[in-house]
Amino acid sequence: MPNDPQLRPLPRLIFASRWLQLPLYLGLILAQAVYVFQFWTELVHLIEAAFGNQAALDILVKSIGYKGEALPGKLNETILMLVVLGLIDVVMISNLLIMVIVGGYETFVSRMDLDGHPDQPEWLSHVNASVLKVKLATAIIGISSIHLLKTFINADNYSEKTLMWQTLIHVAFLASAMAIAYTDRLLASTESGKH
Repeated sequence: MPNDPQLRPLPRLIFASRWLQLPLYLGLILAQAVYVFQFWTELVHLIEAAFGNQAALDILVKSIGYKGEALPGKLNETILMLVVLGLIDVVMISNLLIMVIVGGYETFVSRMDLDGHPDQPEWLSHVNASVLKVKLATAIIGISSIHLLKTFINADNYSEKTLMWQTLIHVAFLASAMAIAYTDRLLASTESGKH
């Protein structure tokens, strides 16, 4: 039987405080449910608009911020592309939420003991705080790319200042992710050099 040393009261309290994160992860699960609802609402409006429902088209046009010279009478390629990019955006944010919920819980709260489970995410077997940071940075770049693409497709409805700032913010995300990955690589090579 393994030796299970008893922690003193203060270290035990400090170690147990990790469970205070549990409500945060449960809240993110609820946020995920809201994203699922949002996805299906937008998808239903898109299908209705494709079949000629003008009210659904008006809702889509308003939700994507599309402003043509006149409101379109039917679904056009630009609106379709902007709505689909919005759906992809929701999926990517949902993936980000899953990484934070599952990876964060596994890393900072408690082991999930999923070894051997057929649905265990491949990345979870080697997740740690460093890997999680790089994965999150990569996901944020993907989300930022979708937002930037949506902005450029609908560029007539944005000021030059908005376009410039969105581009600069995206470049900042790229630079941050590269810095995180480079730092992670340096730390990994330092760690392997010690062994």
